[in-house]
Amino acid sequence: MTSEGKGRARADIILRGGPIWIGREEGVVAALAIFRDKVLAAGDDAEIMPLAGEATTIIDLKGRLATPGLNDSHLHLISYGQVMGWVNCRPEATPTLASLLEAVGARAKALGPGKWVLARGYDQTKLDVKRHPLRDELDRVAPDNPVMITRTCGHVSIYNSLALAAGGIDESSPTPQGGFSEKVEGRLTGMLAENARDPIRAAIPKRTQDELIADIERGGTKLLSMGITSCMDAAVGMVAGFAEIAAYQRAKREGRLPVRTWLTLLGDPGRSIVPQCFEAGLVSGAGDAMLSVGAVKLFLDGSAGGRTAWMKEPYLGDDRTHGTHLFSDDELQAEVSAIHAMGYQMACHAIGDAAIEQLVTAYEKALAAHPDPDRRHRVEHCGFPTADINARMKAAGIYPCPQQAFIHDFGDAYVSVLGPERGLSSYPFGTWFRMGLKPATGSDAPVCDPDPFPNFHAMLTRQTWRGTVMNGQERVGVEDALQAFTEHGAFSQKQEHIKGKLTPGQLADVAVFSRDLLTATPAEILQDTRCDLTILGGRVVYDRATHTM
Repeated sequence: MTSEGKGRARADIILRGGPIWIGREEGVVAALAIFRDKVLAAGDDAEIMPLAGEATTIIDLKGRLATPGLNDSHLHLISYGQVMGWVNCRPEATPTLASLLEAVGARAKALGPGKWVLARGYDQTKLDVKRHPLRDELDRVAPDNPVMITRTCGHVSIYNSLALAAGGIDESSPTPQGGFSEKVEGRLTGMLAENARDPIRAAIPKRTQDELIADIERGGTKLLSMGITSCMDAAVGMVAGFAEIAAYQRAKREGRLPVRTWLTLLGDPGRSIVPQCFEAGLVSGAGDAMLSVGAVKLFLDGSAGGRTAWMKEPYLGDDRTHGTHLFSDDELQAEVSAIHAMGYQMACHAIGDAAIEQLVTAYEKALAAHPDPDRRHRVEHCGFPTADINARMKAAGIYPCPQQAFIHDFGDAYVSVLGPERGLSSYPFGTWFRMGLKPATGSDAPVCDPDPFPNFHAMLTRQTWRGTVMNGQERVGVEDALQAFTEHGAFSQKQEHIKGKLTPGQLADVAVFSRDLLTATPAEILQDTRCDLTILGGRVVYDRATHTM
């Protein structure tokens, strides 16, 4: 970076020397001027360079692509920051059961007896043994520590004997509605899913406010290094209840909130923070461009890879399970109706086709009772919709909010548990684009890594990490993919009037990538592309060349 120009400065920063993609309709310009926290002008050099002055910073892109800052429209920021300190059990870190157990044992030894060992990221379909770890195996490597290993999806966990005891769970404990406890010959294997885990999770020491703020800062700083300037925290209250609201406010006040964050409030009965938020005036739209209240979230089912997403037809296998559903129709409709009537946008978790249909029906009834043509209720994930459901969403103004990173990371698992017909057609991104349903994209971190390049690759190719093509008709083009990651993300948060493009008046949030995504091959994007520079509100917040944040 150098400073150029003479005379009175009008632009604080000018980007030039490479393609600048400013929006799907607007396309590419040669130069961009930023004044304070907003885009001042976009055009060719002849239009933009007269806006430079002595104090203007000129950033030479050197042929690299600049785009609006990316918007990860569904992740869990606090959880992501927290899990960064847990044992990493992702396949790249622990590809075998032996290596996973070794990592757990090493952490137990480092912590000392009695301390909780927390781990996340394993996928039984990618482990060498093709099964979940077992309680007895965890007991063997960590006999003096309670252990929780959570599957990558976040909906299934494995516990050792000390962890089960901490939650007061044994073979005689009843399994709650919306939960699952695996037993073999009458003995718990350690695998619990969904609500069955609540007693143990309640026994894990709660995060302090200082720790929550550190989680926000750690996770958000990492996002900036990937060109992600906006995100949604998809279930605020899930880790520490209403205390998370205070942590976010303090993080912002102290300058420790790195990324623009759209808060989705946990609304599940028994854990909901919505009454406290509503009483405090924290309704959808409250806040500012840096931190705002977004939607309310209910969990309707689990994950497909964990065989807990609620499906109309059973999963493959002898158990003939349809997955897990957490609400009856009447219960869900009552919850959605009440929250909708309070004025909140909703963004509820529904992956299986049965769960999606149940949610869309509840949204339709709430909208009929209290019409609002622009409420923009969302179906989070929306993994296995039918053609009929897609049409109903379009008619009602309901929007899918998927994560195409799931195709890359879990596509093969979907085929293995559901068969090719259902598995390959999951997350129909191209269909949603053609229908005008404006799908955004994201990572659901810590479910997937927020690294955007596998996400881009999946949108462009529909390929899994193994190379399986998950219905090539659902591919989109590179500008569609960029639109999903920017404009559609802003639209999903009802913030398209302030961000998502680099047109004059929009927030000056910019990502600069190491190569031109518009001309790169999908393989180059996946294997050899990085974020080089991130600008948030007209301020450089990440520079890979100097590794500063």
